[in-house]
Amino acid sequence: MNIELSREATEYGRQVLRALEAAGGDRLVQLAEEEPGRREKLVAPVLAELGAWELDPRGSADELEAAAALCRAAGYWGVAYPVAERLSRPVDLDADGLLVVSDAAPAGAVADLDLRWVAVTLSGERSRAVAVPHSSPPRHSAFVADLDLTRIDGDGVADAALGLVLPCWTLLGMLDRAIDLTRAHVLVRTQFGRPLSAFQGVQFQLTDAEVERAGLDMLARYALWSLTADPAAALADALALRLAALEAAQTVFRVAHQLQGATGFCDEAFLSWLSRYSQPLRRLPLGLSATRDQLARRVERRGLTGLFRDADDTDG
Repeated sequence: MNIELSREATEYGRQVLRALEAAGGDRLVQLAEEEPGRREKLVAPVLAELGAWELDPRGSADELEAAAALCRAAGYWGVAYPVAERLSRPVDLDADGLLVVSDAAPAGAVADLDLRWVAVTLSGERSRAVAVPHSSPPRHSAFVADLDLTRIDGDGVADAALGLVLPCWTLLGMLDRAIDLTRAHVLVRTQFGRPLSAFQGVQFQLTDAEVERAGLDMLARYALWSLTADPAAALADALALRLAALEAAQTVFRVAHQLQGATGFCDEAFLSWLSRYSQPLRRLPLGLSATRDQLARRVERRGLTGLFRDADDTDG
């Protein structure tokens, strides 16, 4: 088992980071919120120049890794665009993207986009999805819109697995940035004549956040391997990854907001934007408790295979 990303995928992620920074960086999400009609033009052409929409994550492990690196880079800059959802598009249908939805109140962060969507539930039911027009501004809705579904034939369990994993890579990128922003803050801010980073309490909190982020990083790589190596277990592993991502996000954003204080809730601090636009990823299709319940129902008494299957088999 090799869960390390290839050099090519890692370098591709760096290229995407640089391209998005040159295109506006932190301003991309801010401009999208100010002018929702420009949401597509701010991000999609930049990624098109890098061949993003030509990637086939289902076609090979290399392209899947490149797609994951792309999603992580998009998350780092908090771009308000469904990159992971577009990369997850089904191959057997004429559609621009895939949304994993709940059975009740299906929704997605796809407002103000003229794209064709397919929705899939965790049980594999597929539908054509159209965003319902809404009146809430992006600042309040984070571009989330209700979906009108029309059922279509086909088993979408494999779609659901991929559609859960790639958005977790976007959320991982957001956590990367939240840690970086918080580390920079505690290095430059002082209290009682000392930088905040010198206080043990601050060091302990940052360590807790970094442990959660690093653990999610490892599990996200394992989920990529599972998608290609063990398709039968991929949905359970995808749900386990989502659960870990939600728990890590809870810890990282809590620590980041605590250490940055009131400034972390002001639009002058990019943490505020990251936190706000992480909400659709953290709440859709299911929140923390519902994800935990779905995972428990799926694995039942069998448990997860996990990273150490061979060691477990040997010991038995």
